[in-house]
Order: sequence, then C-alpha cells, then structure tokens
Amino acid sequence: MAFLSIQELRKVFGAASVVQKFDLAVERGEFISFLGPSGCGKTTVLRMIAGFERPTSGAIRVDGKNVTDLPPNRRNVGMVFQAYALFPNMTVAGNVAFGLKVAHRPQSEIAARVEEMLKLIKLPALGNRYPYQLSGGQQQRVALARALAIKPQILLLDEPLSALDAKIRVSLREEIRTVQRNLGITTIFVTHDQEEALSMSDRVVVMNEGRIEQIGTPFEIYNYPRTRFVASFVGTLNILQCRVADPARGTIMIDEQEIVASRGLNGAKAGELRSVALRPEAVSLREANGDWNRLRGTIEEVSFLGAIVRIRVRFKESAVSLDTFNSPGAPPPERGQSTIVSFARDDLLVLDGAEPA
Repeated sequence: MAFLSIQELRKVFGAASVVQKFDLAVERGEFISFLGPSGCGKTTVLRMIAGFERPTSGAIRVDGKNVTDLPPNRRNVGMVFQAYALFPNMTVAGNVAFGLKVAHRPQSEIAARVEEMLKLIKLPALGNRYPYQLSGGQQQRVALARALAIKPQILLLDEPLSALDAKIRVSLREEIRTVQRNLGITTIFVTHDQEEALSMSDRVVVMNEGRIEQIGTPFEIYNYPRTRFVASFVGTLNILQCRVADPARGTIMIDEQEIVASRGLNGAKAGELRSVALRPEAVSLREANGDWNRLRGTIEEVSFLGAIVRIRVRFKESAVSLDTFNSPGAPPPERGQSTIVSFARDDLLVLDGAEPA
C-alpha cells in the first residue's frame, strides 16, 4: 500500500471545477513534484493534502489512515509557503520552535531540536536574529527548518523558491533535495518551473486545467511525453503537422517528404492529420548514415547564443530549430543555404490525441 494515497480527489469552487479526479500513489520517502502553469490546480491539491481545503469528493490516506476530514493540526504534515510566512516578532530560533511549543514539548527537547534544525539548514549561529535581518534564501531555510522541526510524516513545499533570484534558487533546491534524502521524508513540491521539477524529483506529476496529464520520472516526462500539452510545456520542442501515409510501416509525410516513426501510430489511418514532436537536441545538421530520418530544407535563421548556436531550418510550411555547440574552428552556416537535417526514428514523438499544430 502506498504511503500517501489520493483517490478520485475533486474540488469545486462555485461553478468552477478546479481539481478533477486526481489519483496519485506516493511511496514512503519519495520526492514528487506537481508541475504545471498557474491556475492548473496544483496548489489546491497541496492545500487539500495539508487540510487547508476540504475536498468536494475523494479521499486522502496517509500510512493507511484516512485523513480527508481531519484538520491540519491533526495530520502531522509540515508545510513551507511561497512567502516564507515567518513570524516577524520571533527570532529564528523562536520560529523554528513554534510548532514544538504548540505541541507542548518539553523545553529541553525543544532546545535540542532547534539546535539540530539550525545545523541542518547551515545557520547554527543565527538563532538570535530576526527574519528582517536575513536574506531571502536564509528566510526560506528557516521556514524549511520550522516545517521539519515537528518531524512531520509528509513535507509540503508550495513554490518555495519562486521569490528568490536564479543563483540562490539553484543552490537552495540542491540543499532541499539533500535534506530530504538525508531525512527520508515523503515530499510534495509544487512548482511551475520545469527545471526545478526535472532536477529535484523522483517523479513528476504534470497538471493542466485541474487534471493530471502525465505521471512519470523526469526522464520519462521529458523524453516520452504522452500529450501535446506535456510535450510543449516541458522543455523546448518542435511541433510539426504531418499526414499519415502508411500506419503499418510507420511512414508519415511532412511537407511532401517521407519519414518514419518507430512508434505512436497504432490505430492511425492513412491520410489522417497528426502532430509530431522533436526536441532540438535530437536534430543534427548533417546527413546521418543508417535508418535515420532525413529532411531537406533551407537555413532560415542563425542565432549566436555564446556556447550554443541555434539554427532554424525551413522545409516548406514546416520548420525545425536545432542547437549546436559553438566551435571557433567551424563557423555556423549561412542563411539561405540548402541543408539536410537528420534525426533518429526513436526521437520522433507522435503525440497521442493531439490536434494538428
């Protein structure tokens, strides 16, 4: 049985269905990210797990216990908010100790736990400071320590890094993941940043309009998106319109040029319009050997981005972008130059249920 089980969870506000039939099983110690655009329902699900929102229907179980109707203070869940939510009139130590004091733990236990938490977040000497005396990154560390001090069964993180600058975000997400692994705590992390989700998670739940689009490892989500939304939301992507030529052989036509898809055409019919996707890193500006796909086109745009040169190749109605590494000894191609792009059959993704691009 899963440690955290969410079954057919729904949330309706008035006439708006914010979360629709949300099902998820989380194993003990897993790090799960909810990834999606603003308004997709990910924070609402998090708040229902925490007990701050009551589900319209469905069930939430933690370690076999039904907690759907329990208030937040009876769920043993720690939550870190986007805006830190530290008490400004309390010191760092006072903030970390708050949950323990509410639980009426002995003073000696509180002092030892606060010291342990401050060492864990690498702020052992700042216990007597107030939140206004800390940087944004330090405040978020204190919020994390406060959530962990009560030894929760589940740690919930609601876009905790969004208010920080890019360099601090990268550093702090590595620290959060290290702390999570060391403690082995089951964690749900909400974000709209695909890089955060892919770099930190054991599994990613991609959400859109209150629904789960796909659940999988970062590798699966990035390399094998099941829907057009997932393919376009996670990573940079070329989406092309094609026409199915022969489903049995896997052949499709893009601007009157035939290529082969190794999968994704089950149930397709000849003449049917489909959308296919290609990652820029899967496309090569050369004529590869073997059974790779090849498309003839013209260099439409060349953008120098330092270490990377981004090249756009036009076929007719369709075009693809590809990235190559900058090399001083190999200048990029000229605009208007004829070329051939190649890519492996396995790298061509036929999107399930996708309408034409």
